[in-house]
Amino acid sequence: MKKVAVLLANGFEEGEALFTIDIFRRAGIICDSISIAEEFVTSSRNITVKADKLLGNSNLAEYDMIFLPGGQPGATNLSKDERVLQIVRNFLADDKKFVAAICAAPMVLKSAGVSKGRILTSYPSDELKAMFSDANYIDDKMFVQDGNLLTSRGPATVMPFAYKLIDVLGGDSKPISKAMLFDNFFA
Repeated sequence: MKKVAVLLANGFEEGEALFTIDIFRRAGIICDSISIAEEFVTSSRNITVKADKLLGNSNLAEYDMIFLPGGQPGATNLSKDERVLQIVRNFLADDKKFVAAICAAPMVLKSAGVSKGRILTSYPSDELKAMFSDANYIDDKMFVQDGNLLTSRGPATVMPFAYKLIDVLGGDSKPISKAMLFDNFFA
């Protein structure tokens, strides 16, 4: 059974994190929310959630994918945590593991020193685009895959991105997208 770790820092984008967790769990993928600090994590819009686990008590080597939600200052908080940066480096160095980042969270890739030459996207702010001058930045697609790195634009891209991630992990997103009525309106 595949496993995904969603890393949470104070200021995370709640829709990106929680909807993704929900979709993974609907697909039968084990998905844990893992806080980089305290058990309770507050989102960018002051919604407090209880994380399933704490980073310091978790063995991320047993996971197949890490998912980095955006939001501010959540993405900045992730990008300043050396443990998170090392996890990103380790996962990208292993072609059997995946890193997924959405919205502002691709900034973690820059902080980890792994964005150079990569094909990626992010939230379309001038600041983020400039940050990736050493990458092949794509701004006309909802999400981009470059090997074991997947990136997406922002809150409106959460559902199709989560479905793509299910498929990348070897699952079948079609029954989930159909049951959630996504196919009725957007496919």
